[in-house]
Amino acid sequence: MAATFRRRLQRGAASTAVAALVLAALTASQAPGATGDAAAKRQPAPPPADVPIDGGSGYYTDLPPLNSPVPPQGSDHNGQGPATGRGPAEAGLPATVLAAYKKAASTLGTDDPGCRLPWQLLAGIGKVESGQARGGAVDAEGTTLRPILGPQLNGRGFARITDTDNGRYDGDLTHDRAVGPMQFIPSTWSTGGPDGAGWGADGNGDGKKDPHNVFDAALAAGGYLCAGGRDLTAQDDLDRAILGYNHSEEYLRTVLSWYAFYRNGTHEVPDGKGVLPVHRDAGRHDDNGGRSEGRRPHGHGGKPDKSPRPGGSGKPGKGHKPGKGQQHDPGKPGRPDGTGPTPGGTEPPSQKPTPTPEPPTGPAHPTALVRVGDKDLSTTAGAEFATPPQVRAQDAEGKAVAGTPVRFTLPAATDARFPGDATAVTVKTDKNGLATAPTLRAGDRTGAFRIRVTTVAHTAPAVELGATVKARPAPKADKLARTSDKELTATAGKAFAEDAVEIKATYQDKIAAGVAVTATMVTDDPKQPVENDKGPYFKDPEATGAAKHKPVRTLTGLTTDADGLLKLPKIYTDAHPGTFLLRLTTADGAVLTVKLKVAAAAGS
Repeated sequence: MAATFRRRLQRGAASTAVAALVLAALTASQAPGATGDAAAKRQPAPPPADVPIDGGSGYYTDLPPLNSPVPPQGSDHNGQGPATGRGPAEAGLPATVLAAYKKAASTLGTDDPGCRLPWQLLAGIGKVESGQARGGAVDAEGTTLRPILGPQLNGRGFARITDTDNGRYDGDLTHDRAVGPMQFIPSTWSTGGPDGAGWGADGNGDGKKDPHNVFDAALAAGGYLCAGGRDLTAQDDLDRAILGYNHSEEYLRTVLSWYAFYRNGTHEVPDGKGVLPVHRDAGRHDDNGGRSEGRRPHGHGGKPDKSPRPGGSGKPGKGHKPGKGQQHDPGKPGRPDGTGPTPGGTEPPSQKPTPTPEPPTGPAHPTALVRVGDKDLSTTAGAEFATPPQVRAQDAEGKAVAGTPVRFTLPAATDARFPGDATAVTVKTDKNGLATAPTLRAGDRTGAFRIRVTTVAHTAPAVELGATVKARPAPKADKLARTSDKELTATAGKAFAEDAVEIKATYQDKIAAGVAVTATMVTDDPKQPVENDKGPYFKDPEATGAAKHKPVRTLTGLTTDADGLLKLPKIYTDAHPGTFLLRLTTADGAVLTVKLKVAAAAGS
């Protein structure tokens, strides 16, 4: 299924027939590179020929007011900067929705820097498509409080698209409906992107791709706008991107008007308090789910808007006459089945309007994460960190923000892990704004690393917590002893019994596991014993050829086991009889001397 979007600003007055479908899609003829030197740019796969491209219709929005916001002094006005300011109510963007646009633009600024996607463009499209998710009617994670659904795409006034998602996204088992704050057709979300992978995205890092979540939908929309190697600072690429979303000159002018308006300045408003359009389609549907012709937005007179493309001033063309003191009616949200009015619409005249409770004001949004506790976390290899990683989420006034999802991510440079061998975990802040990660255990790898901490659904700057894994202290032993008092004897030229020598290491009378031991055949000089050059010897177990038979009279790298025990390798003898000494030592000064008696061979 092609990558498509539902919206189309429909032409004609209420008395006219339904206008012809406006085709919009990610096809080679509409995306960047269709003509001229852009032809070499990568294009998303075109849809099958028998599939309608655009679902069509029903959500109208006003053009921006004439009194544009004034950009704050020194602000970045190239569309990339975080322009904020004060101005008309229409410049207010719901907090979570605004955070989603900025987060999407920031992510794509890293993943696709050549696109230069401004978040204000996402805001312009979000305004036209869903009235900024019905004025910000979303929860703290950015998911709409009620589904935003388009009309049934049954071919009656719209494209005909039979069900492609088994009702997963739109709840419709017969036909598709556009869904979510950025109005994706289900097939577009799941399979309609490049290489058939779909345009769906995970914008809030929760492991899911949900078109009803404004963070996911904004990132997906941004990915589409940037497709084909577009540079959105170039007017041709910008126009093609918007026309690819909806191939309508009127739609293009409207989105560009809001884009220019938002670039002049915005301000944050609480979730649920965003302004919904005054002039909008009645969104009326017949009994079969088809759509009857709705009225044109006020000021257009049922004719296409002839105004020129808006420039940086944000002022609309001649077709927009908002009137002095224009009031905004919040309208009625659509019903969950999608057959009611679209956001900002009104109920059909035959139905009695039902008052809708005002969406609750969203929770406070964090503007900063502050580290809490020890400056640096520290432990030894294989041990747990005594103090768990912890941060505090706070707003611009320094007050704690509860209920904020916070993600702790470990770098690839460490083998430390959270429970379940996890390299990342997400927790919510408590009533005091504290986000505490679960117990963190160090691996065997030593050294310093940084734990990255981010908010999942907001744009507070990330912080990093330092952590260090130190080497385990070397095991100690203050005593070595044989586990048997049996005399050790052998005949010259023969070997002692297999594993004849076994010792036990202890430290302060407790088992000493992992203790390094050195075994040396020494002379019997009581004052200064040195390595002997005759008598009993070991063989190098790693030697090959003739070297494997060469006597070795000092062994290093021997280590006691978990029970503090060590069995020495097989001991051989040469032709010299007599009593010889085997000396065992540890780094902590523990010493054990063992006597080895070698009898003369018979007939020697």
